[in-house]
Amino acid sequence: MKMLNRSAISVKLRQPFVDWINSISDAGEDEVTLEEVNQESTSYLIPELEEEEDLEKLIAERYLDILENELFSWEEDDSLWPEDIDRALFDDFIRIEPAFMVFDLDDQAPLLAQVIEEVEDLD
Repeated sequence: MKMLNRSAISVKLRQPFVDWINSISDAGEDEVTLEEVNQESTSYLIPELEEEEDLEKLIAERYLDILENELFSWEEDDSLWPEDIDRALFDDFIRIEPAFMVFDLDDQAPLLAQVIEEVEDLD
């Protein structure tokens, strides 16, 4: 086991996000519930944090990246995204659960990273 020089955040969706998901779903598809969408959450490794204020600063700097990634994971067509992609929408749609200490339990495989293409900026 290794302690990583990172902290982590888990993204939990709020009901307004679920309402948006259901609003863009095709007719006839079953609606998803808040419980269902939060059974699996996205985790983001972030710089190691010492204090709660550090987390707030990081969220202020990176909320747009997180929000766009979460929207994109449900709908690739950004024309179907909510109109105002801003901090207020982030706060309405997303709840953050921090983990200040992160451990790697895999003693066999090295930790690898793959760069993904950023979500295109909204014009």
